[in-house]
Amino acid sequence: MAVVITGWTWLNEPTTWRRDGGTLIVTTDPDTDFWRTTHYGFVRDTGHLLGGQAREFTLAATFRGEYRDQYDQAGIAIRIDEHNWIKSGIELVDGHQQISAVVTREFSDWSVAPVPDPTTVTIKAERTGDAVTISYGLDGAAPDTLLRVAYLEPGTTARAGIMAASPTGTGFTTTFTDVGLTPRG
Repeated sequence: MAVVITGWTWLNEPTTWRRDGGTLIVTTDPDTDFWRTTHYGFVRDTGHLLGGQAREFTLAATFRGEYRDQYDQAGIAIRIDEHNWIKSGIELVDGHQQISAVVTREFSDWSVAPVPDPTTVTIKAERTGDAVTISYGLDGAAPDTLLRVAYLEPGTTARAGIMAASPTGTGFTTTFTDVGLTPRG
């Protein structure tokens, strides 16, 4: 697989990004994030999301990041609108990479699990009916470790693709080497 983004569009296009052969290199702008209300009391809808439109699909991305600042994050996102979305990937928390998922249905929830600071991560999301099943693999392993099963309103078109953000930092660079969105049905 290569980076296949034909017809994809940006939500909050970053100042710096480029295609380099079969890779996509994204440098986040500072003060970017996706979050709604819970715990922090603020709404942020400024993260970078490059994606295509689909109803039911498999989305997969392999990437590596130069994480530096608290909450630097990269991975995949599925978005119906600003009130209903999912993001999952790697987030730097307290100096260590954590596999993370945020599910938002008006209010965001967040879960993280420690991983051994992998070089590369593959995240896969499968949307079928009302469920999105997220799994991952580290350092070349197939994405077959279950991370989360989450509800997402069925029958709606969503933007699905890659995301990156720097909520507290000055920006960092992520290199996506394999990205694909395969619609079903």
